Amino acid sequence: MRSKTLRFKRFTRKRYALFSVLGREVLIGTLSVATLSHAKAEGVSVETEAAKDSLQRKELKLDEVVVMGSRAPLTLGETAKIVSVITREDIDRAAAETINDVLKLATGVDVRQRGGYGVQTDISVRGGNFDQITILLNGVNISSPHTGHLSADFPISPDDIERIEIIEGATSRVYGTSAFNGAINVVTKGPSPQPSPKGEGVNALVSIDGGSYGYLGANGRLSSHLGKAGWGAFSAGYTRSDGATHNSAFSSTRLFCQGKYDFLSWQVGYSNKPFEANTFYGAASTDQWERVERWMAAVNAAFKLSTFNFQLSTYYNRWNDHYQWHRDSPVGENYHRVESKGVSLNAWTDWALGKTVLGVEVRDERIRSTKLGRLYDANNFYKYRAQRCNVSLFLEHDVVLGDFTTSLGMLANMNDGLDTRWRFYPGVDIKYNPNLNPNLNFFLSWNMGMRMPTFTDLYYSGVGIEGNSDLKPEKSNEVQLGADYSPTGLRLKAQVFYSHKTDMIDWVRKPEETVFRSVNFQMDNVGYEVEASLMARELWGEHHALRKIEAKYCYISEKSKYDVPVAASKYAMDYLRHKVILGADGRVWKKLNLALNWRWQERVGEGNAPYALLDGRLSWDAKHYSLYVNATNIFNKEYYDYVAVRQPGFCIIAGVKVKM
Repeated sequence: MRSKTLRFKRFTRKRYALFSVLGREVLIGTLSVATLSHAKAEGVSVETEAAKDSLQRKELKLDEVVVMGSRAPLTLGETAKIVSVITREDIDRAAAETINDVLKLATGVDVRQRGGYGVQTDISVRGGNFDQITILLNGVNISSPHTGHLSADFPISPDDIERIEIIEGATSRVYGTSAFNGAINVVTKGPSPQPSPKGEGVNALVSIDGGSYGYLGANGRLSSHLGKAGWGAFSAGYTRSDGATHNSAFSSTRLFCQGKYDFLSWQVGYSNKPFEANTFYGAASTDQWERVERWMAAVNAAFKLSTFNFQLSTYYNRWNDHYQWHRDSPVGENYHRVESKGVSLNAWTDWALGKTVLGVEVRDERIRSTKLGRLYDANNFYKYRAQRCNVSLFLEHDVVLGDFTTSLGMLANMNDGLDTRWRFYPGVDIKYNPNLNPNLNFFLSWNMGMRMPTFTDLYYSGVGIEGNSDLKPEKSNEVQLGADYSPTGLRLKAQVFYSHKTDMIDWVRKPEETVFRSVNFQMDNVGYEVEASLMARELWGEHHALRKIEAKYCYISEKSKYDVPVAASKYAMDYLRHKVILGADGRVWKKLNLALNWRWQERVGEGNAPYALLDGRLSWDAKHYSLYVNATNIFNKEYYDYVAVRQPGFCIIAGVKVKM
């Protein structure tokens, strides 16, 4: 039988590329780089840089970037799990003042704001709530065990971000128990430009903007190479506003430092945000106030011994939260000091049957509070305390067999806040590449997940609300099927999912009562997502005016079953059912660029009216500076993410960004 002949037209550095030539006759031709350096076609010159080996280029293709889909470091092209990525270019084109604004453009992500400019934001995926996802910064878990309300307070600005990675669905076997419904990893920039032969190279960025409702913002970033062995970066930012509605003024201060030297890397962050909170946590008070201060630090060591790769990490997060039901009044006033700290060790090795990973993480969570926890000392300022230790063991094996990439894994978990029993949560992710074609992939996943109740779920009590210290941890059993097709100039993606969830946590009110109580219940969750993007410049060259046009849609349906009669629910009966995103951006004239994004969404729940918003960004983008105008809610629609918390109307912000 005659073997099929394969002619190479281009080369790739992907690890799986060699499998494409097994059992085939290979014909390889070469073309001198010197021939390309001055070649011309129809009057268009071909630059020398385009002819250089891709190993010497500064940029990396997206599918060559290491992402968070597994315990072992795998690129987007290698991972067996669907990972959505918001790129730096997407961020530059978005009319976004905060990271939360950027996440609104992700298909299955629900971003619910209580105040303008992301002052208090809840982030959820696939119909879940803000406590059911893990938020990571450069792979470090920064989620709050107190409440998910505080998890999205980042010590960075959009100017600091390289990309945002999103995994939807149960991810506990990769990121532990808090990744019950998904995970979002914000990856910050490294140094730029590339160092000189002596390892030098300094880069600075400064941006200033201002606009509607007394908004003013300033951000600065400085990065430098530390010889040839490492680099460091520091950023700072400040924003403030008089507020778009009554009693919604705020200010925010951010500091962030990160770096790498030899096998060590680190990051340190600080943020301080006092804000007026008109009806944020209840319609009965229009003069609420809150101040959230947080610190974070992490150190990572990566090294290799024999054939084993090791990654040792330790991290620390601390929140100080001061809340007032009525500003400057002791009635309903709460103070909370929350800490989470942990250490983890990840080890992996490549061998004949694939890549095997072993990991362990020990995480300590504690709260000192005037309100939450068990009574500790009636004479102490923090009268209440709670503490728990979470131990997680991870096992994963990744293997490529023919056209299939398979990742099998398991989480073994013990939490002494529950008991001392070990519980096991397995999962498997499979990717199928027909003929090892990187442009077409099919995905099939089955995973189990688990989430411990937050300290708020367990202990909060107040006017009209009562926690439950006997709550069980949430559990899920989920299946999802997906596909993506990415030939030159086109991106198509679709996925469908179903999950059966038990011991879910909700705050409900019985028909004969006026108090909301936290209870466990069961839920079935089903939905699908579709995305289509046209990348015009991949098809017709960088000179083309249009850069990208895209359309996205998600649908979610849930069925809940309670053991008690329910008249009202805070979470399970209040979720995102439909979301549509249409976007386009490109060049208007010379360096003048325009981006438009239209978003329509509908939530289930009493008082949740559907709404549609149009946002836009007009910018003049030169090599070393950018002048821009961001406009949000262009048609000045009245809308609510939470009932009784009105969102800002038309808002316009103008600014300048300078790169040095």
